[in-house]
Amino acid sequence: MRSTLLLFVLTRTLCLTAADELETSVALMAKVASCGSPSFSPDGKRIAFITNMSGTPQIWTVAADGGWPIQVTALEDPVGTVKWSPDGNWLAFSVAPGGGMNQQVYLVRPDGTGMRRITDGGRESNALDVWSHDGKWLAWTSNRKNGRSMDAYSYAVATTESSHVADLQGVGRLTDFSRDRKYAVIARLRSRGSNNLFVRNLQTGNEVLLTPHEGPGSFSVGTLSPDGSTVYMSSNKDRDKSAFAKVSALGGPITILASRDDAELQFAEITEDGRTAAIVWNVSGRSELDFVNLITSELTHGPKLPVELIGDLTFTKDGRLLAMVASGAAAPANVWVLNRESGRLFQVTDSPHAGIDLSSLIRPDLVRFKAHDGLELSGWLYRPRAAAKPGPVVLSFHGGPEGQELPFFRNDYQALVARGIAVFAPNVRGSSGFARSLSISIMVSFDSTGSKTLSHVLSM
Repeated sequence: MRSTLLLFVLTRTLCLTAADELETSVALMAKVASCGSPSFSPDGKRIAFITNMSGTPQIWTVAADGGWPIQVTALEDPVGTVKWSPDGNWLAFSVAPGGGMNQQVYLVRPDGTGMRRITDGGRESNALDVWSHDGKWLAWTSNRKNGRSMDAYSYAVATTESSHVADLQGVGRLTDFSRDRKYAVIARLRSRGSNNLFVRNLQTGNEVLLTPHEGPGSFSVGTLSPDGSTVYMSSNKDRDKSAFAKVSALGGPITILASRDDAELQFAEITEDGRTAAIVWNVSGRSELDFVNLITSELTHGPKLPVELIGDLTFTKDGRLLAMVASGAAAPANVWVLNRESGRLFQVTDSPHAGIDLSSLIRPDLVRFKAHDGLELSGWLYRPRAAAKPGPVVLSFHGGPEGQELPFFRNDYQALVARGIAVFAPNVRGSSGFARSLSISIMVSFDSTGSKTLSHVLSM
């Protein structure tokens, strides 16, 4: 009787300990922080960024070569993005009250003083766009006019006056101002999977359509050259995969500057002098960095990246440094900086991950399988270490459907894998990042052949 009671107590203690360990490990994983939205000061000495290391995403600044960060905002609501003004006087940022959709746009001094809201503060939705190149005007989009459409506005910092720039007739944004602020590039969503870029004369309201096309078509970036004669963009017009391109600001044929058969263009950022473009390729879900000389059209490869994904590219005003957000399946998002002169790529921020050994986390395998009609699809398979086969598997389907499953840091995936549960996250038909033909074919179908193929993938 005594031994039976002792066995019961030990068993219950072990069960409670295991449950406590599971709860603790999941809680710690959920608290891993991230850093993003980097923006250089005009002199290139500091970087403003967003991090949730204090619990709620807020603005911090840090020296461009690393060091102890300084908190700028301490709001109750989360900050979404931050952009340092070209004159250095202000940080523009967006806030989502209560984490909701009615974002508001604010200005604050880099030392945290002088905060002011430039949007109405009601239930309307707003989105922060870009600064003018002299830092005197700030563009944002809002549905304040009719509630059904996002329109473009600009804000004069000196006079605190707002001006309506353009009706966007749905969803869109203002992507760039000309240096003399006489023109702006406007993006408008035409339908799901199709959008257009325009150059708008801010004095007359006349517009030039830059991207006439039939059917689906994706165009982004929308950056003007310093002389205002050329617009740089991402384009998949008349091609299967998005490429880096340019077009005259007066309209005309689109010229491809850089393309790949095995990858789509994901991001592009132009230096202030208009001489160089940094471009990021999406290679089956992993990032690769290249540079394009916009004078000679010469392409050079960037350095080998430390993790799977990069984004949020931004140059210093002199183009010497390039900041980016780098993340991976086993690496929470952090700000990294590339010194283009020395070729040194180094980490500037360090997202807190108390109690989590990042080296013990799982990096997924990219596995490929064919649909019932032979179309090749792929997905990311997170395998527990030393797990018995067969074993439990969680299938995780991304939203969209034109989104893409990428190997970024997922604390929920890592928590499952740590408990011996595999995760398979497929990119089904309609997923972006592969080709226009795949994105157009928005459907998910599993017949007996497809099911057997997927079963084979999960048993690998």
